[in-house]
Amino acid sequence: MNLIYNSTSYCVVEFRDAAGEIGGYEIMDKLGKREIYLGGDLAIRFREGVQKLIAAEPSTDDVDEFLSGFQGLMQTPVVLH
Repeated sequence: MNLIYNSTSYCVVEFRDAAGEIGGYEIMDKLGKREIYLGGDLAIRFREGVQKLIAAEPSTDDVDEFLSGFQGLMQTPVVLH
């Protein structure tokens, strides 16, 4: 598990399998208190989108805007233990 992004609005964690390959991403909307786990093809497309975004040297607002595109998929409430 590797924290790859953290802002006041979003947090993104990257998960790797035992071989070190990327297994998926968890995106958390801090303000909406919802999250989603992206695995498989969705994880690959997410990673490609992030790589394109990084190439443009984005601001935090740009990254947050990109992540807001996943809000419609976020159905799992974030629960603290």
